[in-house]
Amino acid sequence: MSQSPSSEALTVDDAVQRIQNENDALLQSVDEQITLDTLDTADYLLLERLVEGLGDPRGLVRLRFAETLGEIGEVATPFLVNALATHANVVVRRAAAKTLTIIADPAAVPALLRAFLNDEDTVVKGSSAGALARTGEASVPALLDILASPDYPEDIKGHAAWALAFIGSEAADQLYQALNTASLDVRCAVMGALGHVAQEQSDEKACGLLVSALTDAEPLIRTEAAAALGQANYLPAVPHLILAIRDADLDVRKAAINSLGKIGDRSALDPLQALLTDEQEVVRVLSKLAIAQIERQSDAKDW
Repeated sequence: MSQSPSSEALTVDDAVQRIQNENDALLQSVDEQITLDTLDTADYLLLERLVEGLGDPRGLVRLRFAETLGEIGEVATPFLVNALATHANVVVRRAAAKTLTIIADPAAVPALLRAFLNDEDTVVKGSSAGALARTGEASVPALLDILASPDYPEDIKGHAAWALAFIGSEAADQLYQALNTASLDVRCAVMGALGHVAQEQSDEKACGLLVSALTDAEPLIRTEAAAALGQANYLPAVPHLILAIRDADLDVRKAAINSLGKIGDRSALDPLQALLTDEQEVVRVLSKLAIAQIERQSDAKDW
């Protein structure tokens, strides 16, 4: 006798409920073992079950599994890496990448790169890029290789540049070396990352390199450097940015004007006032906004 549709649905619901109950019990048991320091991290079956729990349909429960695995730490990395690479359930792959972000184990970098470059799911790709960023210095050589290669699309390179900027000061020495590369994409990404280094640490070397880049032969590099100096709020750059507002390239001029407004030094007011009659409308508009920014900052300081 065949089952009715309602009884079949009930069976599916019962199965889902059973899995959820098992996951709840597993989390409670593991939390207790962690609290009592009795968790056997050599219990591979247990670790596999915890990774499988990342597929729970309840978002908060998935988060609890991720946090639990994060607390267990690097011993869970091989199981998460395997799930990221091979699991048929995209929810598990997404959560595995996010959990590897918590653990930040350098051993996961090769698997994260494969997922970032090859997984068919955009969330898995983005989460893997986030994990690479969080892992830090160990990810930098691969990120630089991606930026230097002509084989990757702009969205992949954009994520790689973002990850590099996120890593920032942790990889300062590698960033300094990468400035000598022939790849324009790498140099542009490094400019943005140096802006973060300068912002994080008030790093004089990073700021000095950005100022020097304002006279680079490539307009794109000059643009990135001008923008990064504003992000770093580097006051000694003001005279150099004032020169850059007369650059032959419009994008460089725009970035320099915006950065002068952000830095807020009054010595830029007269040069910016002179641009209010510029033939380029965008230059006139941006200059007016930058002047207003500087004046607001001056008024605030007076108080």
